[in-house]
Amino acid sequence: MQAILVFNFILSIIFTVCYLYQFFYVFVGLFKKPIRFKAKKNHRYAVVICARNERRVIGNLIESVKHQTYPEDLVDVFVVADNCTDTTPEVARKAGAIVYERHNTEKVGKGYALDWFFKALDRDYADKGYEAFIIFDADNVLDPHFIEEMNGTFDAGYRIVTSYRNSKNYDHNWITAGYSLWFLREAKFLNNSRMQLGNSCAISGTGFLVSKEIIDANGGWIHHLLTEDIEFTTDSIIKGEKIGYCGDAILYDEQPTTFRQSYFQRLRWAKGFYQVFAKYSGRLLKGVFKGNFSCYDMLMTLMPAMLLTLVSIVLALCAIPVCASMQLDSFPMVKTLLETVLSFYLMFFLLGALTTITERKQIHCGKVKRVLYLFTFPLFMLTYIPISLIALFTKVEWKPIKHSVSITVDDIVSDAEPAQ
Repeated sequence: MQAILVFNFILSIIFTVCYLYQFFYVFVGLFKKPIRFKAKKNHRYAVVICARNERRVIGNLIESVKHQTYPEDLVDVFVVADNCTDTTPEVARKAGAIVYERHNTEKVGKGYALDWFFKALDRDYADKGYEAFIIFDADNVLDPHFIEEMNGTFDAGYRIVTSYRNSKNYDHNWITAGYSLWFLREAKFLNNSRMQLGNSCAISGTGFLVSKEIIDANGGWIHHLLTEDIEFTTDSIIKGEKIGYCGDAILYDEQPTTFRQSYFQRLRWAKGFYQVFAKYSGRLLKGVFKGNFSCYDMLMTLMPAMLLTLVSIVLALCAIPVCASMQLDSFPMVKTLLETVLSFYLMFFLLGALTTITERKQIHCGKVKRVLYLFTFPLFMLTYIPISLIALFTKVEWKPIKHSVSITVDDIVSDAEPAQ
């Protein structure tokens, strides 16, 4: 029992030391607004949308791209209809996109679809002079100023830029609110702070810009692990690239509404993080020793902290009945277990509360639900712990998530009570 208590104590100290810098990020995020650049030049972009059976939602995204404040003649919209069995290609063409249909049931996933598309684009549109690609998922919709704002950051010299990821369905239930708060927190208290301090930011799935120079230098899209966004981020940081953040470029993303959908998605994410950690942790560590703080930041992001938290909890749970059977005092172990769980809950409650307060104008949800979801957010995060364990021992494959929230930005903004 004493050994377990010591182990848990040492683990808590290590966690505190390793992640202390993120508490500093919170203070930076509280007092620093997103950096905004005014572009001297309007650049030419190809918007790339990866879609698999997304006929219900893809029209809204294409419409939101077509109605940007950015000059329409400098933006072309491409849809990669990847192994579609519905009318996604027809809907996309009708909405005004150039559609490429891909059929490959062996190399499945967004990374493979992007690589195939970039090679096809070089073949068919080499004369168009695209300077960068802006990549979306089919369920996204964009604020009208999205491309204009991203152009400012790209024009300032950032060859990779991530955006502010908001949600289409924050107020649906505790699961969608859990996802939404996490992404808003990531934007406000991670990427915003990284940008302020001159560190590299991180791509979060969708709504990011990448220079054609980088795609050409890599020979296409070469990242094919389960979390291709995190792999791309990690590889880019190791190569010395500084990823920018544009907090005024807002996109709205659909979140899973059922726990089953959420379970399989986060299982893939957890497995993908393990894959990236296994493949790149050595090179990140070399970067740390060379004084690259962004490498350290990324290493901590990939670190299986949830798994270590689970080990701490399981050890305490196992020790309690053993102590009871040996007529030993189990109170210290019960106390340690309760402290671990309570600390976890309180940490995420405070992060959720800070995010809800600072980002209240971006949270399109009624006041009562906003408060309620503060209490369910830590529970949502707690469910990551068993998922992290299962992912360690389970073979995980990429599976599409069905999207059905067909909605415009105006609908999202007007659907909820106004923030005070």
